[in-house]
Amino acid sequence: MADFIADKPWIENLAVDPATASCTSVCLKFTDDRIADAAAFAKAVAKRLEKEGVALDVGAYRDAPAGLRIWCGATIETSDVEALMPWIEYAFNAEIEAQ
Repeated sequence: MADFIADKPWIENLAVDPATASCTSVCLKFTDDRIADAAAFAKAVAKRLEKEGVALDVGAYRDAPAGLRIWCGATIETSDVEALMPWIEYAFNAEIEAQ
C-alpha cells in the first residue's frame, strides 16, 4: 500500500509518523482539494467498493477521522491488498466525477 500511495497526491496514510503507522489496520485519508466533505466522500468510496464486491467494511470507524480502514493482518493475502489498490483509485475517480 505504501508504494501505491507514494505517487498519488490524493491519498495518504492517516498516520503522519511512519513509526506509528499500523501494518495490520491501515488507515488512509483522501487529501484532494476538490473534496468538499471528507466524511461523505470517504463513505461514498467505501460504499462503491462494497457495491463492486471488492472490499467490505473498509470505512473508517465512526469516531475516527474520515477515510478508509483496510485490514492487512495475517489472515489477508498480500495479493488481495495489491488487487484492491486499483479499485480504490477507480472509486476515488468515480466519486470525484460524481460530485
